[in-house]
Amino acid sequence: MNYKIALLPGDGIGPEVIEQAVRALEVTGQVTGHTFCFTEGLVGAAAIDSTGDPFPDETLELCRRSDAILFGAIGHPKYDNDPSAKIRPEQGLLRMRSELGLYANIRPVKCIPALAGMSPLREEIVAGTDIVIIRELTGGIYFGKPRGRSEDGQTAFDTCLYSRHEIERIVHLGCRYAMQRRRKITVVDKANVLATSQLWRETAKAIAPEYPEIEMDFMFVDNAAMQLIKNPSAFDVIVTENMFGDILSDEASVITGSLGMLPSASIGQSTSLYEPIHGSYPQAAGKNIANPVGTILSAAMMLELSFGLTKEAGLITRAVEETVRSGVVTADLSESNHHSTTETGEHIRQLIRRLAEQE
Repeated sequence: MNYKIALLPGDGIGPEVIEQAVRALEVTGQVTGHTFCFTEGLVGAAAIDSTGDPFPDETLELCRRSDAILFGAIGHPKYDNDPSAKIRPEQGLLRMRSELGLYANIRPVKCIPALAGMSPLREEIVAGTDIVIIRELTGGIYFGKPRGRSEDGQTAFDTCLYSRHEIERIVHLGCRYAMQRRRKITVVDKANVLATSQLWRETAKAIAPEYPEIEMDFMFVDNAAMQLIKNPSAFDVIVTENMFGDILSDEASVITGSLGMLPSASIGQSTSLYEPIHGSYPQAAGKNIANPVGTILSAAMMLELSFGLTKEAGLITRAVEETVRSGVVTADLSESNHHSTTETGEHIRQLIRRLAEQE
């Protein structure tokens, strides 16, 4: 089979980690008989510098005609350090989510035993952690209107909006994931204070009887933030709104020891996007030290979720896990004995070939 993939490397370390994911996919295609066709597009600060637009129409059209999107990262210090900038890289990301209908972000958080000692939490706390956080991505306070500043600039306001349809869609998705896992789902809200959260809880409770096999519970966001640190292995699937999901998923990601390890998927109505959870890390750009694992695992998620290539996705995942177990890791995971971005990627590719030969 031939698959068309839009590549959006973006800024900072984005191009470096995307390169390693592309090479992993090419090797996987060679050993399994699939062809992946890549077309690159501009996004973020790189797009602003070239076109003045963080998400040009050409990139949007490329995404629409592709089977899936592999995305690196966006962000640059010249915009981060200028809060008054009218055009910012992050605007491209929000527009991309809106235009492509990327309504759900799926972020697995799994502790690899070989890295348990890298977590800031004690090993006995992180052991067994295997969570999927499903974040609603196109509603809530990031997209609500009106928003702005008063004429005198002394006050500001944002609006948080949710419809029942948006909530139903994401809760059903969370339940389908829970059915494939340990059949437990936690809906995180702030229903004791916020009207939107009250609608979330009301809607989720109405859906619960459709999934009698699933244990559905509810948790206020502040308590959820605490429980993720105290007892992360108690969670299976977490479903929540946009801003809460943004914060909780970043908090949970630290459990594994490095932001560079974790993949994510943003599920859309027609196409889906796959990206590592880390940012553009401009301080590391061009130094060949970035961790490519999160991007390579994002490519594995793409194979499974968008293309239905479960066996091929498993090949990449097993190669990554064996690479980490063997100690071939980047500097974020080992200060004294680390490998470069390209060395780590090459080791993963060699293991993909070897594992494929053994099957």
